[in-house]
Amino acid sequence: MGNYNRIILLGNLTRDPQLKYLPSQMPVVEFGLAVNHRWRSKDGQDREEVLFIDCSCFGRGAEVINQYCQKGKQLLVEGRLKLDTWEDKQGGGKRNKHTVVVDNFQLMGGRGDGSGPPGSPQAASQRSEEGAPAPPAQARGPARAPQSPPGQSSSEPPFSQEQQFGDDDIPF
Repeated sequence: MGNYNRIILLGNLTRDPQLKYLPSQMPVVEFGLAVNHRWRSKDGQDREEVLFIDCSCFGRGAEVINQYCQKGKQLLVEGRLKLDTWEDKQGGGKRNKHTVVVDNFQLMGGRGDGSGPPGSPQAASQRSEEGAPAPPAQARGPARAPQSPPGQSSSEPPFSQEQQFGDDDIPF
């Protein structure tokens, strides 16, 4: 029988992401995620348990998380559990902790909370740590001429598949 190690979490960042680079120049970001579990006890009391989970992400995803996420931002992550083990320098004993290695993620939140997806008015006004503006909005397709009310003709022809786009127009 095979093994399966997948985890999906939806929570809020407990601290700002910390971007580092490995000796191979691979970016890695580390952040904490708080995940709540609510239930009603037998005596009718509403209860809540909060888990604090350390996460790390590598590659281009690390740079995206570092640029668009900050403490309090809601994030959906999918990844695998990893056990880190080390020797405690002070007590001399073995220590360990589980970490989620993020493979996929999705930025969450509505447009009204300032944490919309890249390209939303809120995200476009955010700046990276270097002070550079956020990247341009992700393309949603070429701009189309405004639709005229029925019975009226537009001065511009409708969108044509034959329009030429340069390399700067492609979002990937």
